[in-house]
Amino acid sequence: MHGVAIGPGKAALLEIISITGSLSEASRVLDMSYRTAWQLITSMNDSFASPLVTLTKGGSSGGGAALTERGWAVLDVYKDMDQKARDAVAEGAKQLEALMRS
Repeated sequence: MHGVAIGPGKAALLEIISITGSLSEASRVLDMSYRTAWQLITSMNDSFASPLVTLTKGGSSGGGAALTERGWAVLDVYKDMDQKARDAVAEGAKQLEALMRS
């Protein structure tokens, strides 16, 4: 068992990696330690049939991180599920808001 394969934090990490091309930059943007970000990527890579992110070690040209084809697919499915969940509760949220104190 790998715990939660994908959730809001992991999806955000994938999204920022897709923009920056860097795990260290993504960890800075998300205000998390590099170690935590690396552990999240390792967890996701281990949870799916093939890796979601490829990491290249630093050196003279620097390191990098990139979403794989499966990484893009997982991120797309997660974002779609998230939007559907938001849509499903939107009316109830409006009703609760109307019942709250002003």
